[in-house]
Amino acid sequence: MRRLWIPPLCLLACASSAPPTDGAVPDRPSREIPETRAACARRDPLRAPFFGDLHVHTALSFDAATWGVRARPADAYRFARGEEIGLSPYGADGRPTRTVRLARPLDFAAVTDHSEFLAETSLCTTPGSPIYDSRTCREQRETRFVAALDYALPLSSMNPVRPAICRDDDGTCARALTAAWAEVQRAAEDAYDRTDACRFTSFVGYEWTGSPGANNLHRNVIFRTRRVPALPTSYIDAPTPDRLWNALERDCVAGEGCEVLAIPHNSNQSAGLMFNPVTENRAPYDAAFARRRARLEPLVEIYQHKGSSECIAGAASVLASEDEACAFEQLTAPPCVGANDPPGCTPRCSVAGGLGLAGDCVEPGDFVRPALRRGLAEYLRTGADPFHLGFIGSTDTHNGTPGLVDEANFPGHTGRGDDTPEGLLTAPGGRPISVRLNSPGGLAVLWAEENSRESLFAAMRRRESYATSGPRITVRFFGGWSFADGLCAAQDLAAQGYANGVPMGGELSARPPGASPGFVLSALRDAMGAPLASLEIVKLWADAQGTHERVFRVAGGSGAGVNAATCAPTGTPGESARCAVWRDPGFDPAAPALWYARVLEDPTCRWSRRLCNALRVDCATVPRESPLRACCDGTLPDTVQERAWTSPIWYLPAR
Repeated sequence: MRRLWIPPLCLLACASSAPPTDGAVPDRPSREIPETRAACARRDPLRAPFFGDLHVHTALSFDAATWGVRARPADAYRFARGEEIGLSPYGADGRPTRTVRLARPLDFAAVTDHSEFLAETSLCTTPGSPIYDSRTCREQRETRFVAALDYALPLSSMNPVRPAICRDDDGTCARALTAAWAEVQRAAEDAYDRTDACRFTSFVGYEWTGSPGANNLHRNVIFRTRRVPALPTSYIDAPTPDRLWNALERDCVAGEGCEVLAIPHNSNQSAGLMFNPVTENRAPYDAAFARRRARLEPLVEIYQHKGSSECIAGAASVLASEDEACAFEQLTAPPCVGANDPPGCTPRCSVAGGLGLAGDCVEPGDFVRPALRRGLAEYLRTGADPFHLGFIGSTDTHNGTPGLVDEANFPGHTGRGDDTPEGLLTAPGGRPISVRLNSPGGLAVLWAEENSRESLFAAMRRRESYATSGPRITVRFFGGWSFADGLCAAQDLAAQGYANGVPMGGELSARPPGASPGFVLSALRDAMGAPLASLEIVKLWADAQGTHERVFRVAGGSGAGVNAATCAPTGTPGESARCAVWRDPGFDPAAPALWYARVLEDPTCRWSRRLCNALRVDCATVPRESPLRACCDGTLPDTVQERAWTSPIWYLPAR
């Protein structure tokens, strides 16, 4: 068992006490900062919603560095707390040519730089380092694309190896890796508000970037406290999810005071791999393995700048959905399934092959809703659900700008790759996915008693969380057996919800004889967002015939629209608040089931339409080859219907 390394006290103020220079764990215990803090002055036993971002990259990430990003972890945390940050491109004087600031600070964030190539990236961007003038480093600094043979190939290999520039070195890369990991921890510690004001919470984290065959299996790894492993685990160290879980259990869970969870993201690009319930040895999950996965991965990132992973429209027979709302911010067209496919459909990865990360194939089972259905089927088979997943959203920014989700002023997420209108709107070239199909990303929302690591991490653990596509909509969702019809009018709705049921992320208690489950769903609009159009509850269940889904609209349905030319709202707007008590009319006490809620805003202009309007593009004169033709040719949607997704509530009958 590897011991945990806790940064010495001096790292908070000086550099004389450095981590071990060879990357090893020190034999003698270091001087520790106690994991204590002042009690939060504001604490709500009925919990409050805290808004944050758990997927953030800075200049320590190899791809962000390739795109010219210079923001460090400390800069990202300052931005999350409300300070201004500079963006590329940089002038001859080294000063940024663009600056951005959040309209509202976040409550929490985690910098999750790629654990792969931390050392290489640090050395490649440090003038005078032993490898600074290598071909790999020059390509990383001078081109938009990462050196394929050195970085991309290891990430897409089934048996990854370190780039040649850091193989068999003299300890330089080991020292650089340890120093970079120490910087990540130091930035998180400096940003954490340990006063009783509890204004901001930071988490130590990283991204494990497994991409076998150029298909996404990425996870963000989040630690509860400052007690973390001596080094992050990379895809090179652990080239399968199973081995990542082994490393987390060995290096954290088995130690004292270390707690961790992993969050899968961008399952929409994983070519059928993310939610396949088999081990790396191709053995079907048994109950113990399923429970292990659910324990280590209680959440999934359902939305970020590379699109929605809720569901994909298409033929239900291939785990796609007839739900039109699935078509929200999708990177690919619906899947091809047969002879009568519509033009432009996306080939299925399992049929035609392809690269999931490039978007040239899609697999409906990669999306979260089919994964939840598969989890219920696994519960029937083994008695355990490996995909017992709560929801969050985040940005996946590569600019070091957590929470920058405003559609009105989207500056891009990848440094010099999308720093101009043309860069943002360039049509796909050799691959179907382009920047213009990306979105500003979403937010994670946690219901917690206070804004502290302990309280927020506990919310993640119990899945009392939800995702938004950017707006700060406030959503409550409770399930129980005895909710009154008039609960929406009660001033103590939350108290009754907790007392007589379970919140989002929970599991219904044993069913009273003859009872059917009831749900209360309450939502408040974001004061800076659009009115609320409707409330929906999505039901999934499994039985001997297979798995099933159905969407119920339980409140609302406004006639609002938007004038794309001006982005002014039209029609009858939705409401500032909506609430509904709903009972499942088709409940089967023998069938495992779950329900999650979806809250939809009135339509508003998409960022691309806002950009086109601001540029005053003249469609009669813009050249056909110009990326600005996207403003005129109908290839991009003019509007979006922003939304929130709550974590599910489960009913799992005894087996």
